[in-house]
Amino acid sequence: MSHSIGSPNQKNYDVEAGSNRSGDDEESNNVFEIHRTKHVSVDRLRRWRQAALVLNASRRFRYTLDLKKEEEKKQTLRKIRAHAQAIRAAFIFKDSVPLENGTVPPKPRSAGEFPIEQEELASISRDHNFTTLQQYGGASLPRNLFCYLTLYINVMIFLIVVSLYQVKGLGDLLKTSLEKGIPGSDDDLLKRKNAYGSNTYPRKKPRSFWRFLWEACQDLTLIILMVAAVASLALGIKTEGIKEGWYDGGSIAFAVLLVIVVTAISDYKQSLQFQNLNEEKRNIQIEVIRGGRRVEVSIYDLVVGDVIPLNIGDQVPADGVLITGHSLSIDESSMTGESKIVRKDTKEPFLMSGCKVADGNGVMLVTSVGINTEWGLLMASISEDTGEETPLQVRLNGVATFIGIVGLTVAFLVLIVLLVRYFTGHTLNANGTPQFVSGKTKFGKAIDGAIKIVTIAVTIVVVAVPEGLPLAVTLTLAYSMRKMMADKALVRRLSACETMGSATTICSDKTGTLTLNQMTVVESCACLRKVNSNDGKPDLSPTLSSLIIEGIAQNTTGNVYVPETGGDVEVTGSPTEKAILQWALKLGMNFEATRSQSSILHVFPFNSEKKRGGVAVKLPNSEVHIHWKGAAEIILASCTRYIDSDDQVAAMDDDKRMCFRKSIDEMAGGSLRCVAIAYLPYELGNVPTGEEQLADWALPADDLVLLAIVGIKDPCRPGVGDAVRLCQKAGVKVRMVTGDNVQTAKAIALECGILTSDSELCEPTLIEGKAFRELSDKQREDFAEKISVMGRSSPNDKLLLVQALRRRGHVVAVTGDGTNDAPALHEADIGLAMGIQGTEVAKESSDIIILDDNFASVVKVVRWGRSVYANIQKFIQFQLTVNVAALVINVVAAISSGEVPLNAVQLLWVNLIMDTLGALALATEPPTNHLMDRPPVGRREPLITNIMWRNLLIQAVYQITVLLILNFRGKSILNLEHDTTEHADKVKNTLIFNTFVLCQIFNEFNARKPDEFNIFKGITKNYLFMGIIAMTLVLQILIVEFLGKFTTTVRLNWKYWLISAVIAFISWPLAVVGKLVPVPETPFHKYITRTSAFKYCTSCPRIFRRRKARAEVSVLNHVSQ
Repeated sequence: MSHSIGSPNQKNYDVEAGSNRSGDDEESNNVFEIHRTKHVSVDRLRRWRQAALVLNASRRFRYTLDLKKEEEKKQTLRKIRAHAQAIRAAFIFKDSVPLENGTVPPKPRSAGEFPIEQEELASISRDHNFTTLQQYGGASLPRNLFCYLTLYINVMIFLIVVSLYQVKGLGDLLKTSLEKGIPGSDDDLLKRKNAYGSNTYPRKKPRSFWRFLWEACQDLTLIILMVAAVASLALGIKTEGIKEGWYDGGSIAFAVLLVIVVTAISDYKQSLQFQNLNEEKRNIQIEVIRGGRRVEVSIYDLVVGDVIPLNIGDQVPADGVLITGHSLSIDESSMTGESKIVRKDTKEPFLMSGCKVADGNGVMLVTSVGINTEWGLLMASISEDTGEETPLQVRLNGVATFIGIVGLTVAFLVLIVLLVRYFTGHTLNANGTPQFVSGKTKFGKAIDGAIKIVTIAVTIVVVAVPEGLPLAVTLTLAYSMRKMMADKALVRRLSACETMGSATTICSDKTGTLTLNQMTVVESCACLRKVNSNDGKPDLSPTLSSLIIEGIAQNTTGNVYVPETGGDVEVTGSPTEKAILQWALKLGMNFEATRSQSSILHVFPFNSEKKRGGVAVKLPNSEVHIHWKGAAEIILASCTRYIDSDDQVAAMDDDKRMCFRKSIDEMAGGSLRCVAIAYLPYELGNVPTGEEQLADWALPADDLVLLAIVGIKDPCRPGVGDAVRLCQKAGVKVRMVTGDNVQTAKAIALECGILTSDSELCEPTLIEGKAFRELSDKQREDFAEKISVMGRSSPNDKLLLVQALRRRGHVVAVTGDGTNDAPALHEADIGLAMGIQGTEVAKESSDIIILDDNFASVVKVVRWGRSVYANIQKFIQFQLTVNVAALVINVVAAISSGEVPLNAVQLLWVNLIMDTLGALALATEPPTNHLMDRPPVGRREPLITNIMWRNLLIQAVYQITVLLILNFRGKSILNLEHDTTEHADKVKNTLIFNTFVLCQIFNEFNARKPDEFNIFKGITKNYLFMGIIAMTLVLQILIVEFLGKFTTTVRLNWKYWLISAVIAFISWPLAVVGKLVPVPETPFHKYITRTSAFKYCTSCPRIFRRRKARAEVSVLNHVSQ
């Protein structure tokens, strides 16, 4: 089967895709079928919880979303937001009342080394207190400066200088330079933390080990067993004395305590892993200016007085005030609850922690951090519930519920049979006398016998109800998440781990994901010719170089730092900005000097939709230049003139335009990213003068003068071709979606292996975003299936592609790094944000963060996703084999003879092997390359495949057959007829118990490789598996040889140990023979669902729900009347 084109196993996905089908889960008859937990309703989540058969709710639902706490969190958020808004309203009212003449502003109170204390600082930003900012900042400018500014420059520059002067006053109080930031020395940072606190907030203490121990004790069956143990202990001591009478009750109590302690230890270690991962998620890296340099620090290391550059997509890391900003818009919905974008300027300079930069850029001064910010108060007052159900977890609750109902039925049947046999005198002692004789047996002894029977029945429930099955998902996810961190993938949503195993297509960015993101300008074109270099310096005239340098220095979000003590120049910014700035340095650019020679009037930040960014600057001679930079063909289309070789502005006719276009195509064909630089001389009189008019000014983008076109080389990542081929082999189609030129995208796609032949170099395989955008919905669906490369795409094109693919039945993974990628990341089944280049908005919308921005890491995530599913299936196969074998053996023995070969303590030990230890051994198997040799796992495919049914039935039937033969014919086979009946029964039952446990140990090896013959492949790399097997075997030897009093066993000689080992060993060759048995392609459960009985049973809940709904409507109508 070919998996490279189309949707693999599409029949499995066709009801899953598209936002218009998001209601599929809501209408599903099966409450345990939730395939997409991203947008599922609270009612749907509540329904599956209510339907699950649960023995210990606190443990079973520990890692699911706490619906009650979620509602409490929302109420707390509403209260805090309302409180904050009330305070602000009061200050606005207060500010509207004019101060009386002669009122002197309050003098700031000192905070140790600094002349202003924390509470006053907090009141400025938290309460949006503009009056206090003016008072502390010194709103009255020096008279001569006021006159100079109003006469010399326009209104906007005047307002900016006024704003800077106000904030400078605050900066002086905080001993901060608004241009160079704080010194940043260890001593300075310590003083600021002592005076104003650190950027952390108190968090709820994690659960202690004792809490986990308490929760493990709340298992209903274990509580019943403890009560039974206490009763048995009391009766045993009363009838047999303390020396001999405590064994039965004491052994059960000890076994229960052992189960509780081991369970608590396992759960506690698991929670520690989640805590560490959550800390990683919260630790955001922030760019700050310290000592004139831009450096990255942890968000926890921010201090009051820090100067922070803000760009589109960033999170505001602390409360502060705006120093300068250009078209800066902030999304304050996280704080106010209103999805309203707020523009920040000199009138509204206050910035709140936790908000996101929606547009523009700016620089802020930090005034409050940590608990002194509104965000800190918010985080400290709500509990961070990281619980979240995953589709597999919900499905396993359904499996556990079904198995539990069967187990309860069997246990109840055993209880009735044993009680009837006991009280009718059919249960015999070892000497053949009845255990109960009506009218003769003492009351205490009869109760003791009944308690033992109840204990056996309850223990069967413990074994039969797989309480640990859903928790095995959390265990394997915790293990996988920890290991994925080492593979440079930080999981934000648990469900993404397993969903990635079902991914059928990956829509990947080009820059930084498929390429190295190490950009260098290697080619340039100006004056209708290719620019040559003389000793590394581009050969351009001084006039043209001056215009290019002016445009690059002012129209950038990057920075150039020249150390005062000498040394290498440091260039910061995005990879594209860095490459262009480094090229400008070769032209002779002095960054700081160039920026100081002109003042910025207005900025149009780079926009991924428009694919260009611009800036208007005013020169000392009152001239205005508007500089543009962006995608080469888009800028070229706006140009009507160019600078010729004589430094003259010449008209651009069609021939000259084609010449430039040819240069662009040649560069793009060489896999270069093409960026054009242009400018427009503008009249100062046409520039808007009012602040609001200037803020809304649309920079003229037509009739431009082309200055230069640069070609930027960004090499492919090593190994990306192998990663793409591995995906294609695994049935996952890789699609490149990039904003770059189609020719550049094609060249990179051929290099990566996404495109492989000339036949693929046309529509719809290779398409431009604009062409895809203009198609109808139906056409987009048809085209989406065939698209391999989309060039010159906008974020909205990526969203349309994701929606079309999901409607076609694909499980879609999408990579993204920009703010505008957020909708596509949110819409996709798995959103993958880039950790290095990704904005905070993109990361917040994602499910997994790729920490090294490498496509190879995305492929590793696919492998881990498949590993999660495979490990759970291994554990299910192993656990169901134990369940079936244990239940059948005890039921058959109980009905036929009134005795069970496996007593309560033995079954508790088996439960420990099966539940906690089995999950640890099998759910933590590392992924193998074999996982990538198969197509993606369908989200509607049965958890228990036909291969698993075959394996578990072969092993279960073998174990049942052998152990029942030993139970009924064991005395004769083992030559025990000459022993006393009591001793012979103990030897036989001990051998059965020992053989049963060894069979499970050997079967754990079989479960490792359900569909491979070599079950030992890679076993030496899994130290945990080997350790658990060794520990289980050692404990089994200790139990049989030294703890017979507790487990009602006797020591076995070497012959019996050999018999047990041989019987268990046969399960290995039997598994190999079993794998030769072919299985049908139709899932086994479908044969069951076709039966009339099943259809009737499944229709009953629907009929009941409809009747219930009609009854509720009838009651409501009656009440309303």
